[in-house]
Amino acid sequence: MRVLGVDPGLTRCGLGVVDIAANRTASMVAVDVVGSSASMELPQRLLVISEAIEQWLERYQPDVLAVERVFSQTNVSTVMGVAQVSGIVMAAAARRGVSVAMHTPSEVKAAVTGNGRADKTAVTKMVTKILRLEQEPKPADAADALALAITHAWRSGPNSSADAPGQLTAARKLWLEAEAKARKNAEKAKQQWR
Repeated sequence: MRVLGVDPGLTRCGLGVVDIAANRTASMVAVDVVGSSASMELPQRLLVISEAIEQWLERYQPDVLAVERVFSQTNVSTVMGVAQVSGIVMAAAARRGVSVAMHTPSEVKAAVTGNGRADKTAVTKMVTKILRLEQEPKPADAADALALAITHAWRSGPNSSADAPGQLTAARKLWLEAEAKARKNAEKAKQQWR
C-alpha cells in the first residue's frame, strides 16, 4: 500500500509518501514541506499548496491520502487555515479517485509512539526509527506527514481496530459525537423544511 500523508497548514504543509508491505514494514518514498508566505493573498497561498498536492498525486500515485483531521476548540484562526488546506487536499484526491482518510493528531501519536499525548520530538524519533532513516525528517511538519501515512497504513485493513469502542482516542470520540450531532441537526432541519 502506498500512502500520501499530508500535515495541512498554510505556512508549512508537510507531505510524506510511505510504502507499507504486507508485514507492516514501512519505507519512505518521499518527504517535503510546501510553504506559502503570509504576505501572499489567501487564494494565492492555497494555489501554491494545491499545485504541489496535484504534482505529488501525479508523481507518486498513492493508493490513499491520509490527512490530519481538523479539530480544535480554542485556536479558531489557525484551524481555519488548516481546514482550508485540508479541503483543497481532499478535493485534489477526489478528482483523481484517490481514497481519503482522516486521523486526529492524538490517533497519530498513539499509533506511532504508543502515547496519544506524545510531543513532536517523540513522534519524529519514532518515525525515524520506523522508517529506518539515517536522519530525522525536518521540520516537524515533514515528520508529521510521514506519521500520518504510517498511521493510516497500520490502522486500516481487515485487522484494523481503529474504530473499535475500546480503541477510540478522546479526540476521536469527541469528533464522532460532533458528527452524529451534526447529522441529527441536519435531519431535523430537513424535516422542518418539508
